[in-house]
Amino acid sequence: MTWLAETVMLSHGWRRFLIVVVAGAVAAASVPPFFLLPALFVGLPIWVWALDGAERRRGWGRLFGPAFGIGLGFGLGYFTVALHWLGAAFLQQGGLFLLLMPFAIVALAALLALFWGLASALAQLLWSGGALRVVTLASCLALAEWARGHLFSGFPFDLLGYALTANDQMLQLAALIGTYGLTFLAALLAASPALIWPADQRGLVRRLVPFFLAMAAIAAQLGYGAFRLETTPLLPRTDMTARLVQPMILDHADWSQGEPEAIVARLIGLSETRLTPADPGLSGISVLIWPESVFPFFLSDYPEGLARIARALPETTLLLTGAPREPIGDDGVPIPDNPGFNAILAINGAGETVASYDKSHLVPFGEYLPFPEFFRLFGITQFVPGTNGWAPGDGRRLMSPPGVPPFLALVCYEAVFPGDIGDPAGAGFILNVTNDAWFDGSIGPEQHAHHARLRAVETGLPLLRAANSGVTLAVDPLGRITGRLAALETGVLDVVPSQPVAGGTPFNRLGDWPFWIAVLFGIGASAVAARRPRRSA
Repeated sequence: MTWLAETVMLSHGWRRFLIVVVAGAVAAASVPPFFLLPALFVGLPIWVWALDGAERRRGWGRLFGPAFGIGLGFGLGYFTVALHWLGAAFLQQGGLFLLLMPFAIVALAALLALFWGLASALAQLLWSGGALRVVTLASCLALAEWARGHLFSGFPFDLLGYALTANDQMLQLAALIGTYGLTFLAALLAASPALIWPADQRGLVRRLVPFFLAMAAIAAQLGYGAFRLETTPLLPRTDMTARLVQPMILDHADWSQGEPEAIVARLIGLSETRLTPADPGLSGISVLIWPESVFPFFLSDYPEGLARIARALPETTLLLTGAPREPIGDDGVPIPDNPGFNAILAINGAGETVASYDKSHLVPFGEYLPFPEFFRLFGITQFVPGTNGWAPGDGRRLMSPPGVPPFLALVCYEAVFPGDIGDPAGAGFILNVTNDAWFDGSIGPEQHAHHARLRAVETGLPLLRAANSGVTLAVDPLGRITGRLAALETGVLDVVPSQPVAGGTPFNRLGDWPFWIAVLFGIGASAVAARRPRRSA
């Protein structure tokens, strides 16, 4: 290991860049659903050693010099591996999109890696000898991860903190410090082996102390999680029984091929499934939930479909379904230049839409096309066909349809934004409808589902997640899976969600303040240490 540390420190140019790319790719094995946490402890120390040996430049070279290249390379390796599953979406269109797939994945990885490159450059400006340099890198990297999740609409997939959420016990710390707090902690702990090697005049025991402290922190995390799971009471609801439908409707990719009559018949047939001979069917269900993208058409264009849905729904059953919503003005005429909304509709037994939520956080290139005139010169459109993309909603999250406890509504990847899913006050649960069929056969659906679980832990609310082709989940307020339909499984899932955690969670009250205190303290301490003259040997 001393040889490895010294090799990294003495490398430069393309050789060093290649080393950190490989290190980042190794570190990516720590993300869900792999959770190989030791991989992060292998990868991050190489970043530290690379910065130890990085040349210092003047002027713009201090920002975009060797240190920037080290972070950029590490991020390039990490994001290429962690997000490789996004390439499965290109298979939906084939042709030109298929040819562009490897270039698009690497380009996205490089774009996200810019945040890590800037974090690395900032860390070098604050770099000092000794153990504090690990705090420096962790603080700068955590700050970059927060920026990645917020700037330019945000893209917080595979934050480093998810590496510390491999089981129910580890999940619980998110209720205290949130996923960004876990990100700072993961970076700090995983970089600790860099303090063991290369060997110096300190004894081995002294050099091992930071690593032992890191292991003790993980043990404390597990202990806290076990304690919270054991001591947090959860009461079942008595006013709600939900049925989640996973229909495997594959017409989502092409509106021109959608068959409204067959699709509605399939959804109703699955919804009326009797799981046991004594199952009362829909008459025993208060909330029926269909996922996103089951309707490759506007329901307003198919009134017979609404009538069939109304006939199938018992009077006491409310349907919550993902559906495109056509924008209709007060005069009853579609609003011009508005392509429509990706929505959740609440439909009662009379076929009336009694509440709706329009997705606010749209996916770039998936649901809208940035700079559309430019990209259309190359024949590139958004992946969601049938309309000219979607219009964003007004940002509201809480839905309160009659007969159902108020809930936070999230469509698809809106569930991956820590601390940005709406105010949990007054909500009885989280509803996430999604369509991950774009990524069938990859790790994407499992990864997306795990990200959504963290929102339940952070808010102390149960989560109901209905997916078109998987993974459909029922999650309690402590993040434990209470019901599940596997990917590519057609079926229904009946659940009685629990009530929220009494009094909410510390994260509800504090938000990201623990994260900001840790990051700002780390950067401040690093700045002070960097200004001190180093002692000569």
